[in-house]
Amino acid sequence: MTASFLLVKKLVATWMSHGSPHELQGRFLLGAQLALLSLEIKKMIAVFVNCATILIGCFVGLLFAKKIPQKVTDSIQLACGLVSFVMGVQMSFKYQNVVYLALALILGGIVGTLLDIDGKILAFGKFLEKIFMKDSRGKHAGFERVSAQAELEPLPSSFSDGKPKKNFAYAFLNASVLFCVGAMAIVGSFKAGIEHDYSIIFLKSILDGFISIGFAVAMGVGTAFSVISIFIYQGALTLLSVLIAPYVSEQMLAELTGSGGALIILIGINLMGLKKVKTANYLPAVLFSVIFVLCEPFVKSLLHL
Repeated sequence: MTASFLLVKKLVATWMSHGSPHELQGRFLLGAQLALLSLEIKKMIAVFVNCATILIGCFVGLLFAKKIPQKVTDSIQLACGLVSFVMGVQMSFKYQNVVYLALALILGGIVGTLLDIDGKILAFGKFLEKIFMKDSRGKHAGFERVSAQAELEPLPSSFSDGKPKKNFAYAFLNASVLFCVGAMAIVGSFKAGIEHDYSIIFLKSILDGFISIGFAVAMGVGTAFSVISIFIYQGALTLLSVLIAPYVSEQMLAELTGSGGALIILIGINLMGLKKVKTANYLPAVLFSVIFVLCEPFVKSLLHL
């Protein structure tokens, strides 16, 4: 035993040996709560790293934005789109039941369109822009209300004028969807919370860091604020994964990976400028994948399968 360990042991023993039984009980509970808190914070390390790499990538992109030629920006965008597309195809084939995947995407798309999730995320981006990005054009410059018909714009190289459009809200929307909707975010957060395995989120952090450079160059500082979405989304998944661990099966992870991969394909299509797709409207597909797996035993019992 080291001298420091013995000193800490002595201090703890002294702290716990003085006081009434009620005080000792309170100290024990406080110590237990602090221990649990430290474990929860440790689980969030991967989330902090993910946010940090994106912020670093955005800083690099914004720092050299004026020095990077448009053709280089276009090549980065195309590469990100291709990587997203290939990754999405690979993950989408991890499903175990193609019927669940099809129904999840169809129903998820319907619900997301009716709720206009895409427009609401875009409106939140406008709200952030209004708070943080006031400029010389006036207090309400560029803060028009986003209608329910607002479209998810592809990245700049697919714009008709061929020039980058620095739009805070669209940058926030595109980056939030890309960084949050992926199966790596879902599966990685579950593994971090349940198995204390941070490898997937660390790998995602590296990819997100490089992608954020291209996003920041092409669409501006709004990309950096996507870390708000990432911290809330991945942090919640990581912390809640402990509570839902008994209900998370291999089949559920497979269906989550399949539906998440399909959404990444849509993101790749957007990034390559092939078609404008409101990817955020398909987010409920992930929830439907979970619902189908949870309801499967009940349905089988009704049908006596």
